[in-house]
Amino acid sequence: MRRLFSTVSFYGIFGLLLGVFYREYTKMAGFEGVTALGKLHTHALALGFLFFLILVVLEKNFSISKRKYFKIFYPIYNIGLLGLLGTLTFRGILDINGATMNGLNHIAGTFHFILGIGFILFLMNFNQALKSEYN
Repeated sequence: MRRLFSTVSFYGIFGLLLGVFYREYTKMAGFEGVTALGKLHTHALALGFLFFLILVVLEKNFSISKRKYFKIFYPIYNIGLLGLLGTLTFRGILDINGATMNGLNHIAGTFHFILGIGFILFLMNFNQALKSEYN
């Protein structure tokens, strides 16, 4: 439970800091267009803060961290999410500076895939918790 709450706190603070970074970096660069940086704090808060906040509630009710797939799910999901946030940050900075990078789409796609594997592992873990609770 404590580890999940620490993760909630991390993504909450990180998401807010990413929002400040977006605002200040675009202001400093004099950029007024659309950039991937605008999606950063939303992704961190929704996929990090809110998702793990829901997991805290599920942990309280179903003890999901004691299930078979949790030890696999937790690092994979976090690697996928942090990689996704990293590639969004990099893409946003490139957008503002008017630059591009070949292969960034593939790197971002890989982290999306890892995040998707994390979601699947979470669903398998939660399904296992429901089966043991209600059977």
